[in-house]
Amino acid sequence: MLLIPTIVALRCPPRNASLEPDAALNTLLILLAIPLILVAFSLWRARTIARRHPPVGEFVDADRARLHIVRRPLKTAGTKPPVVFLHGASGNLRDQMIPFADHVAGRFDALFIDRPGHGWSSRGGRENDTPFGQAQTIKAGLDALGIEMAFISGHSFGAAVALAFALRFPQRTAGILLLSPVSHPWPGGIEWHYRVAATPIVGALFAWTLTIPAGLARIRSASACVFTPNRMPDDYVDSAGIPLILRPKAFCDNARDISNLFDFVTQASARYHEIATPTVIVTGDRDTIVWPKLHALGLKRSIANAELVWVRNLGHKPDYAATDLCIAALEKLAGEERDLQALARAVERRLAADSHGRLDRCLDNGDAAAEAEALGRQT
Repeated sequence: MLLIPTIVALRCPPRNASLEPDAALNTLLILLAIPLILVAFSLWRARTIARRHPPVGEFVDADRARLHIVRRPLKTAGTKPPVVFLHGASGNLRDQMIPFADHVAGRFDALFIDRPGHGWSSRGGRENDTPFGQAQTIKAGLDALGIEMAFISGHSFGAAVALAFALRFPQRTAGILLLSPVSHPWPGGIEWHYRVAATPIVGALFAWTLTIPAGLARIRSASACVFTPNRMPDDYVDSAGIPLILRPKAFCDNARDISNLFDFVTQASARYHEIATPTVIVTGDRDTIVWPKLHALGLKRSIANAELVWVRNLGHKPDYAATDLCIAALEKLAGEERDLQALARAVERRLAADSHGRLDRCLDNGDAAAEAEALGRQT
């Protein structure tokens, strides 16, 4: 009788021993399920984002890309070349349409373009990984529309493409308006997620699993930093279609833009002295995205025919916070008499009390924050 429990104990494993393989399998299944769930969520959200922000213009074949363009022509024939508006990184043509479309009506023939790989424009070839390639594609789009010459207005990264256009096609450039431009090599590099997303294979995995959930969580605060210290319009994120950049393909294309930007400005900045076309640079001393002393002042030194308009208490979005000044700059490029410095002082008075958000939350490092704060204290 005493042997029975012993035999049973020897022949039966401990109660929890049979569960160990099942627990390991369950853990493995969970680990496999998480990325699949993230991919499914990203696919669903990418589709809902696309449905919420559909194309609003026409499509034009331009070399190997298909550009999404909104054209607002003059109702009566004019003699001034049209204005091409180029948005910055992480944006699309809606970002520039909102502040400018109504204001240029009746003054200019206006074209708003999704840069290659952004909004609803296809990426085209690998040449569009650089501002020079994008300038070539935009020129091909203008060719398809029968436009021989144009003013090019570029905000932030779009200003880099405008500079590339002026360098590559000076005979097609009537003038350039550079809003908060990025133009010169900068210290500090780029944010880690752009480097990851620009990496083949790894970047796609990152974009299809983490970009949309993480991006949706911080898209409003990140957008507010672009405007800081000025107030971001309450409906900006939705009305400007900013979530379109979170779609995995667009996010990777944008990451390649930014990853290749440093090499472009290193190469191109040595040639800015070649630009002879009329140029206006509008920048704010409280910009938290680019360093105005490095970029705007560098352009002023290099481009002989450039006017620098320096605005106190203005952040990275003069297109929104100083729209009237930007329109006047276009009119001056078109040959009209405009006192941009006097208009800048008027904008400063309007922005004097427009201070929302902390700079240190929007800058990558202490040196940049100290520079922006020092500039903000200057009179």
